[in-house]
Amino acid sequence: MLIVLLLAIAYRQVQSYLLTPQAVLVLGGAVEREEFAAEFANQHPDLPIWVSSGSNREYSEWVFAEAGIARQRVHLDYRAKDTVTNFTTLVEDFQNQGINSIYLITSDDHMRRARIIGAIVFGSRGISIKPVAVESGRSPEPLEKAIRDAARSLLWITTGYTGSAVGHFLQTRR
Repeated sequence: MLIVLLLAIAYRQVQSYLLTPQAVLVLGGAVEREEFAAEFANQHPDLPIWVSSGSNREYSEWVFAEAGIARQRVHLDYRAKDTVTNFTTLVEDFQNQGINSIYLITSDDHMRRARIIGAIVFGSRGISIKPVAVESGRSPEPLEKAIRDAARSLLWITTGYTGSAVGHFLQTRR
């Protein structure tokens, strides 16, 4: 069953290169991502922008306003607590709006993990991603983080839980 699911997700990702993205998703965690996204949004004036747990509301609104992006295009969402929940908290919103392809903006050092999670979570709901990396000057994250979050994403698909509470508990016990 798992192999069939993974093959279906991989097939969806191959299809993604044929689909035109209908929205932009910016993962929070670095202000340069939102600043880059504001510039990117000017190049894609018909696309709505979602920022998942980014900078504080006032700063985010200011960044997009300074770039001339209409306020109604920008959706600030603060439900996510980590990279896995960046995807799991928004997947239904995208699905309900008929969005089946998005541009994914995050830092280059974070992109591998974000792409894996996105492929699993969004791919399980028929949403493809096109990555757009923001230069960070940092080395890529350790592969172990991507593997851990891939497992958490598969847990979410099968149970509806991300395991974030368990991860938080384990981190505080160290």
